[in-house]
Amino acid sequence: MRMRTVEISVGAFVLAGIIALIFLAVQVSGINFDDTGKTYSVTARFDDIAGLRTRAKVSMAGVTIGRVSSIDVDMAWGEALVTLDILGEPGNLTTDTSAQILTEGILGARYVSLVPGGDEETLGDGDEITDTQGALVLENLIGEFVTNLGK
Repeated sequence: MRMRTVEISVGAFVLAGIIALIFLAVQVSGINFDDTGKTYSVTARFDDIAGLRTRAKVSMAGVTIGRVSSIDVDMAWGEALVTLDILGEPGNLTTDTSAQILTEGILGARYVSLVPGGDEETLGDGDEITDTQGALVLENLIGEFVTNLGK
């Protein structure tokens, strides 16, 4: 009887571990099972997106307000064209909103952070955010430091 209790306990522990791994995989993947409701799209041009992926979060003041829906390259300008799906109705973001690509922690995933401006006009569906700052690439900074060190 005691052996059966040990076997059931081990089985429950293994099952809990598998459930925890599945939960962790879903959280890390960025899959969202919530009903997102109505969204609208805005675009932003960046000189370097360095690791930004589709489905990356778009946040304002630390709160997720949308997702990156697509990333394309504008061959004429040599820039990345990022389309952002923002939750809610158009009119939440002002025309002077700025966008920058940041990293969650030291080795975390890239995401787009929006900082609202003070303009009274707002962005509509399909409008473009013009004030952008690309990702900070650590390799470029180190290379620049080493190059300047030799001078």
